[in-house]
Amino acid sequence: MELPGLLLTALFVWGVIIYNRLVRDRNRVLAAWSDISVQLKRRHDLLPKLVDAVKQYAAYEQATLSAVIELRTRSEHTTALAEKGRLESALGTGMHQLLAMAEQYPELKANQNFLALQRDITAVEDHLQYARRYYNGAVRNLNTRIDSFPDLLLARLFGFRQREYFELESATERQTPEVR
Repeated sequence: MELPGLLLTALFVWGVIIYNRLVRDRNRVLAAWSDISVQLKRRHDLLPKLVDAVKQYAAYEQATLSAVIELRTRSEHTTALAEKGRLESALGTGMHQLLAMAEQYPELKANQNFLALQRDITAVEDHLQYARRYYNGAVRNLNTRIDSFPDLLLARLFGFRQREYFELESATERQTPEVR
């Protein structure tokens, strides 16, 4: 094989390897977002149970309950990642407030169903934190590859695009709720 043929073969192999790595990283981002979606669904499924439990004991806290329900609804209907992150951050803060209300109601705090619900929410928040961390790592890898030479040549050619990080806005959202 002469030099031009060898060079073309090497260039083709390089292109295939780079393309496959870009596809792998894009698929990791998609899988990681799917994991976040599962945890958000679990969180959204637990929220009405939490609201109902608190509602039985804290009728005057209606504004907080309504705000949390509204945030849940808005988050379920948004597809923009930055907006979803903002809404989920606010929703997490609202859930922390609902859990904190239990301190004001000893009967609620002692209720076995509420305690089980509180443990479930803590588990979901932990899983959500891990899923966010994995997602953001996958996004970082993809974005780095898209911006790095020579990978960026094929990334642009085949339309690979940067992805957004799933970031939290409030410091309280970064903490998981405590089970007492």
